[in-house]
Amino acid sequence: MKRIAIVGGGISGLSAAYRLEQHRRRGVPIDYVLFEADNRFGGSLRTERVDGCVVEAGPDSFLTEKPWAADLCRELGLGGELIGSKDSERKTYILVKGRLVPIPDGLMFMVPTRLLPMVFTSLFSWGTKLRMGLEWFHPPRQASGDETVAALVERHYGPEMVERLADPLLSGVYGGDAAQLSVRAVLRRFSDMEAKYGSLGRAMLAARRNMPQAAGARPPLFTSLKGGMQQLVEAILASLPPACLRPGIAVRQMRREGSGWIVSAREEQKFDAVVLATTATAAGALLRTVSRKLADELQGIGYSSSVTATLIYEERDVAGLPPGFGFLVPRSEGRRMLACTFVHNKFPHRAAVGRGILRCFLGGSRDEQILDWPEEAILGTVQKELKQILRLQAQPVAQRVYKWPRAMAQYAVGHLERLERIAALRRDIPGLALAGNGYEGIGVPDCIRSGTSAANQVVNGAEAALQTAPGLGS
Repeated sequence: MKRIAIVGGGISGLSAAYRLEQHRRRGVPIDYVLFEADNRFGGSLRTERVDGCVVEAGPDSFLTEKPWAADLCRELGLGGELIGSKDSERKTYILVKGRLVPIPDGLMFMVPTRLLPMVFTSLFSWGTKLRMGLEWFHPPRQASGDETVAALVERHYGPEMVERLADPLLSGVYGGDAAQLSVRAVLRRFSDMEAKYGSLGRAMLAARRNMPQAAGARPPLFTSLKGGMQQLVEAILASLPPACLRPGIAVRQMRREGSGWIVSAREEQKFDAVVLATTATAAGALLRTVSRKLADELQGIGYSSSVTATLIYEERDVAGLPPGFGFLVPRSEGRRMLACTFVHNKFPHRAAVGRGILRCFLGGSRDEQILDWPEEAILGTVQKELKQILRLQAQPVAQRVYKWPRAMAQYAVGHLERLERIAALRRDIPGLALAGNGYEGIGVPDCIRSGTSAANQVVNGAEAALQTAPGLGS
């Protein structure tokens, strides 16, 4: 019987446990234990009911185009619970000099593909608009190495595009800084397009022409669950034997002994393999006595923190807000808020009858200190900025603050090369797998994929061949 320890009970560790359980049920002789330092599983996937509304503490959805989360939901019997964002309301604004300016049509992420909307938008100056026109004549450029997202975007469209679009978008997704994040790790497609076409605009249009035309309506951009993202956590836990779960038990140390591992939690236990589904920082600390080089590489991956504040209003008090999913705030605007989602527009069912929900984001790599603020100060700042930006005078009927310290991995320049070094060092340590958002994607689907892959990896030899069986692929 092969014994496997999973350290970390967020969605990555839960996905690893679920996949190991599927292997076990198919006859693979394995046993596993899932350790989680917190008293609850799920990490940032946490949902509350507040004043009849569905309130997400962490991620509220996942990208539909990444299949691993929706596939897992269907496998767990949650297919009927999947819902899409109301994309007919999908308009996003950028705060520019205190005014909300809609992102114009024809911008694919941050690449202009249509002329007239760019000409008439007030989001960009005429100098940037001229750069957009000239960008179509960029010659192909083969990058000699990695660079920041800001460097690539500025080369094509100028600094204003970085300030007003690239940086706010990446702050919203990664809690990071376009001047620090690796373009190869975060937007590898842009590097590839520049190498082949030169112009990102021409490359985007070519990609759109080559896309197969799907029959019927387009799938929604975002997918979630009717009762909130915690439904996924609860469904996984319901599929796992309670005897395998160790909530509230932190793993303090690990070491190699013979061909296996000694894991020290409340007591020492021996395992044949270990899946570390923690932050890369925590994984490095646990592996310090096993491989100093690997520990150093893992702890070289940075993390930023985030704060979400959800405010619930009377529906009539938010009826005058602009239509759309919400707005992004460039750093140059001098606000603490990074973004705000109009939840009642994005996922209307989440608001109780007669209610509207605003979800605000703060923190990120440039504002770590806000985690030290008391909740009252955070809510006061959010309400003040909502009043200034949206002219929202009303008081919320309910509100919640959630803090996520060092939760969002930052893929700095050289991240992919670091991953290659980590993979080479890990291969020299039998029975070790890594999972989480520190490696190849920070979204929920990416974490599910990494947990699944780690579980398959520690199931050895002939047993691992079961990966190709229906429902067991990574």
